[in-house]
Order: sequence, then structure tokens, then C-alpha cells
Amino acid sequence: MSHDGLGPRAVMRSVTFLTATVLAVPLLAACGSDDEAGKPLAAQDIATAGRARVADGGTLHWAVDDVPETFNSFQADADAATNRVAQAVLPAMYRLDAAGRPRRDADYLESAKVVDTEPKQVVLYRLDQQAVWSDGREIGAADFAAQWRALSGKDSAYWTARNAGYDRIEKVERGRNDLEVRVTFARPYADWRSLFSPLYPKDVMGTPDAFNDGARRKLKVTAGPFALQKVDRKAKTVTLTRNPRWWGRPAKLSEIVLTAVPREDRASALAAGKLDLAEVDPADARRIETAAKGSAGADASAPGAAEGTGAARKSGKSEHSGKADPSEESGTTDDEQQPDDEQQSDEKKTDGDKTDDDKKTDGDQKTDGDKSGGEKKSDDGDSDEESTDGKASRAAAAKDASRDLEVRRSLEPAYTQLALNGSEGPLADERVRRAVARALDRKELAKLVLRPLGLPAEPVGSHLALSGQAAYADNSGALGGQDTAEARALLGDAGWVPGGRVDEEKTEKAAGGEGEKSDRGAKSSSSPKSGKKDDSDGDDEGTYIVGEDDKGRRASAGDGKDQRSGHDGRHLAQDGRPWVGRELSQGGMAGAYAPKGTAAPKGTAAPAGSASGVLAKDGKALNLRFVLPSGEGSETLRAVAERISSMLVKVGIRTQITKVSEASYFKDHIASGQYDLALYSWPASAFPATDARPIYAKPVPAADGSLTVEQNYTRVGTDQVDQLFDRAVATLDEDEARDLLRKADSRIWAAAGSIPLYQRPQLVAARKDLVNAGAFGFGTPVYEDMGFLKKGAVRDAASPSQK
Repeated sequence: MSHDGLGPRAVMRSVTFLTATVLAVPLLAACGSDDEAGKPLAAQDIATAGRARVADGGTLHWAVDDVPETFNSFQADADAATNRVAQAVLPAMYRLDAAGRPRRDADYLESAKVVDTEPKQVVLYRLDQQAVWSDGREIGAADFAAQWRALSGKDSAYWTARNAGYDRIEKVERGRNDLEVRVTFARPYADWRSLFSPLYPKDVMGTPDAFNDGARRKLKVTAGPFALQKVDRKAKTVTLTRNPRWWGRPAKLSEIVLTAVPREDRASALAAGKLDLAEVDPADARRIETAAKGSAGADASAPGAAEGTGAARKSGKSEHSGKADPSEESGTTDDEQQPDDEQQSDEKKTDGDKTDDDKKTDGDQKTDGDKSGGEKKSDDGDSDEESTDGKASRAAAAKDASRDLEVRRSLEPAYTQLALNGSEGPLADERVRRAVARALDRKELAKLVLRPLGLPAEPVGSHLALSGQAAYADNSGALGGQDTAEARALLGDAGWVPGGRVDEEKTEKAAGGEGEKSDRGAKSSSSPKSGKKDDSDGDDEGTYIVGEDDKGRRASAGDGKDQRSGHDGRHLAQDGRPWVGRELSQGGMAGAYAPKGTAAPKGTAAPAGSASGVLAKDGKALNLRFVLPSGEGSETLRAVAERISSMLVKVGIRTQITKVSEASYFKDHIASGQYDLALYSWPASAFPATDARPIYAKPVPAADGSLTVEQNYTRVGTDQVDQLFDRAVATLDEDEARDLLRKADSRIWAAAGSIPLYQRPQLVAARKDLVNAGAFGFGTPVYEDMGFLKKGAVRDAASPSQK
């Protein structure tokens, strides 16, 4: 298996979820402008150690959000756990390295290259001669051909979620021998490296019935360092074991047990020794680190100090006996989307500032440390109560277990954006959208979320890639930075003036929400009409990722039809061309849309009420609906939204913050266009020419009057952007493809439909003796290298987060 990164399709930008959770574009060759791509802002944090120092055997207990509904990555309800299994058990021709760039996986592929361009593009794959399926059959052209036919889109009997790239293939055939596969394209395809990753056996792809049902609950035939052994939906576990037919470097671990544990229960499961590895929220990360700092003796995070417990792990049993399965104590996770990491402010909470959840958790730490599972009866079953000594013993054990944990941190290959709905209302005017953008201090917003976590607080400069990826360049200059005077000038040019007439009108609550106003960015409170307590004061992370764990919206957000038309959605369409009310002008530099003379001179006071008063036009005040999800997972979202609101009020834009249920947030608001402002995240694709197009394609009206938006939920797009994407995906000149994508990104910035803010934090709690695993950032996990340190062995170096 490759040691260089994430499966190319690991970040598939699907309407219903991120298919395989990270996708990919041909590796763009270096040229002069490649320097603009820079390096990843944060390195992987996986506690690296050479294989010689890793014990043979042991079981890794790894938290996931849910047991996969399907093990077929190309189906609509595949999720992040589907991808995790696929990475460990299936072939991939290319995976992503630590910089988010696709690299050939040498365990499967000796070489792959374009051997002809005229009259048609031909790619020749040379497979490793040892590559075999777990049933002993060689991996070959028959598997490639079956996957192409299933995903080509020509046979509707296959219930596929996507066909991007496969629909451009004309034929797949055997080469000069069984190890060669020739793929001929009907149309040139720059992103050919994104294909056949993962690759399923022909047994799964060969017929519609096999595709639709054969891999939903099991994978009989695999070809990775691990094989799928058991799925226990009652216990909420998926067990992977070593593949005896694996020809590469043998896996160090005997087993990997993926266990569905809600985020709110992970800290206690980690402390109880029921989990070894889990993504956690910032609040839990702080508590884990506080407990670890109290440890006496050597710190395993430091070179020369860590002693492994590989021997204890060889049996596959936890060091803590008598523990119930963590899945039995856990509830379900949010099926809508994965939220952003929680951070309320740059300042630490005092006791007076703590939420009830904070205080409760602190109390738990001081006493039982493992209350999530409830009180257990003693062995003789006499009562639910424990003696004082028993409670103290359990608390001490939990504290000791916490000292064996650490938090590994990096940045996810995803970014949070402010979305501006340009389909109607004030934001249909690009000048108003640009004014919103020019009012924002993106650096301040990045600091709000990332600085308290010890991560680089740099705003994202591209819609199509992240720092370090080949297509990345900071193109935000096409829109311009924070400039209050320019924002006011743009609003004035659009006809929004202070002191204008405002007709009285009734406030309508957004569908499914509890209306809450925040005219000056102040913290919102629950609507008095609702009679309900605000349920969003949890201590959890908040911003939603489109595709990963969104089973709740799959039935209605998928085909890209505007939901207001009454059309029920299915999944993404890769080649649609959406519509927007007016075309972008050329240029797009700062001030391009404000006629000269409209900006207030520097140092001159603005007219009374222009900053804090109401801006009005045609009897209506400039008041934007800012829709947020309520309940658990909304802490960061509220903090960022409130900071944005305070920035907007300085230029005269008022916001009405409306909290809606998490279940309806995406389906009933984002996908259906029932919002003005919203926060959600997109993953960074290694193949933006393919994956980003449906997100920024110009919406187009359908014959029935509905609006086909694909995944462009801002409903802002231009013909120019579409044309640049079309040219980028069709050229085989890698330098040209990169330049075209950067031009497209500049145009997207200028249109001001979405404003990238910051890269999402990634916090992973792990046992200190677990190596080659943690916060992977862009990179694909190398499953065969994961394991526990041998006794007396040390890591290569201190964890980046501990430096």
C-alpha cells in the first residue's frame, strides 16, 4: 500500500456526502507559478516511528461516527467510515501525499502514463505482478472494465452516486499481457489519475444487482493489507484483520476495530481504555491534555521516554478488564454533516463563564471519570452504589488512563466558508455581496477558531485548493481585503442609504427554525415566542461538511434541483451549468464595482447613522437572514457568525440570526436556498477541475421552471467560470490546467458568492504508544505501518503539537 497519502476519491464533493471523503486532479507539474502553492500550513501529526520499533500484533480501537450503511464507495449513502474501510482493504491506483497531491501506489501500480493523445487519449496501466485479490485471482483488466461499465452512467440499473471521469472513457481493454490495462478516452480527461481508486473486484461491479446490493453489508473479496472480517451492527463495530494474501509489507496490527462512538462520549471511552484513537472536540482535547500534564514520570511524547505496551496489545484485549463495549453506551451521531471544531473565544473560560456542560464534565473528571456508561453493579449484584474507596479507585484509574493519552493536531483538508445566497433579495446584487466580503476581517475569524488550538491562523486564499496543493494560489486579491469605506461605497452605489424610509413589516421565521435576531452581532437568545430554551448552548463543534455523514438529507438534496420547485433530489450531477441573474464584469479588483467618487474620503466622518443606523432601499431595511444550526455542534458556528455580524453592522448591514434544527439545516435551508448568509465547509479536492465544477457552475433554469444548481448552493455563477473549468479538465498540459484553475478561482472570488475563511482544525486523541496514526491532514493513512511501540522503543521525534 502506498505510503504517500489519501485516496484520490477520499474527498469526493457529493451533494449527499463526500464520497470516499477525499478526491483528486492530475498531478500538475512544477513550473514557475508552482511556488504559489506553498506548503501545507500544518504538518501531519501521527507520531512516526520506523517499522522496526513497532510491535507485531495488537488491536487498534478506532472511533468512527457510524457503522457504514454500505461498503461501496460509489453509492449515495457511503460515508467517511466507508472510505476508511476501503482504504484499508481495497486497491487504489493513486493516493494523496502529505501535501494533498496524488502519488502512484507502488503496491498496485508499477507505472501509469498517457501513451497516446491522438487521435484519442490512451492511458496505459502496468500492474504489480504480485497484486491479487484475496480469492487468489490476479487484479487485471476485467476489474477495470467492470468498474468503468458500472460507473459510466450508461446503464441506469446501476444505482451510482457519481460517474465523473468514467463517462469520458470509450473503452477498457487488456494490453500486451495480463498485467497491462489500456484505457481509451472518448474525450480528453486531465483528471485520469482520479479513476479506479478505490478499485472493486468485478464480482462487485459486474452486474447491477451485485453493484447495488453485493457490497452493502460485506466485502467478500478484498486486496489490501487488511480484510473485512466482521460487521456487528448491534455492537456498532467493524473488524478488519490482516489479509494473509497481502503481498506488500505485512500489517503490524493484528486487527483494527472501528467502533461507532458519538463525539460527546469519546473522551470517557478513551479514558476507560475502550478507544485508542478518536477525533475529539476542542473542549475534550483540553481536558485530555490537562490530565496528561499531571502525569508523573516520563512523557511518552518525548524521544527516548516512551515505552510501548505492544505486548499487552498483542492479545487484542484492552488493558482495562471488565469494560462494556463503548458502543453500548453511545447514542447516534448527527447524520446531517460533520461539524467544525468548537471554539468560543480567544480567552479561556473562567468558572463563571463555563456552560453547564463544562461544569458537568469537570465534575465528572473529579469523580468517576467514566459516567457515560452509568453506575455498574458490583460483582455480587448487591446494589448500584459503590463504596467511597471504590469510587476513588475508579477515579484514579481513569486519571491514570488519561495520562497515557495525548492530542495530535493538524488541519483538515477542508475549509469553512461564508456562503451568500445570490438568487434573490439584497444579495442578488453583486455589489452588496462584495460589500459583505469587504466588511470581513478574515484573518480575525481564522484567529478566533484556530489560535486557541495552537494551529496556524491563516485565512484560506482559494476556493479550489488549500496551501500545499498544486492548484493553490491566494487569489483573494480579485475581491480585495477588508475595507470599511469601500464596503459602504458599494452599498451606496447599490442604492442602500442611511436614514431611508423603512416600511413596517412582520418578521417571518425561517422554515423549521427558531427565529433569533442579532442586529449588531450580539449574542442571540431564543425566540420568546417559541417558549423553548435555546438548545444550542452545547460545548461541541459546529460548522457543517457537505457529503460526510449526511444520510439525513440524501433523499432530498442530491440531484441539484432547486428544492423550492418541489423536485426531490437524488445525487450530484457532474456536468450541469447553473444560472445566475447577471454576468460578472471583467476585472474584479478592489473597488471595480464602485464608481469613482462614491467612497467617503479617508479621515472624513460618514453621515450620521451610516455605520450604526439602518440602511434602507425602496422602503426595506438591509437585514440579512443568517441561518445557523441549533443544538449540539453549534458553538463554533455561533462564535464565528456573531463575529461576522459585528463586522457587518459597522458598514450598516444588520443580520437576523435564525437557529434551525440540525436535521433541517442543510435540507430545508442551504440546499433549498432559504437563507441569505450561512456557514458550511467544503473539502479540498486534489482534482478540482472535476470536483469543484458542480460547486461553482452557473445555475440554469430547467424546462419545468425549477433551477438546476447542482452543488452551487449560493446560486452564483458565470459562463466564464464554467468555460475555464471545461478547458482545465480537457487539457493534458498540466501547467496550463493549473493556470486555468487559478483563473477560475479569481473569477469565483470576484463574484463574491462564497468567501473562504479558514481551514478546519483536526484534533485526534491517541494513546501515547500508538504510532504512525493520528491527525493525518491531507495524507492517506498507511494502515500496514500503524501499531504500538515495542517496550523501550521511542518515536522518531516529538509530536508537532508537543513542540
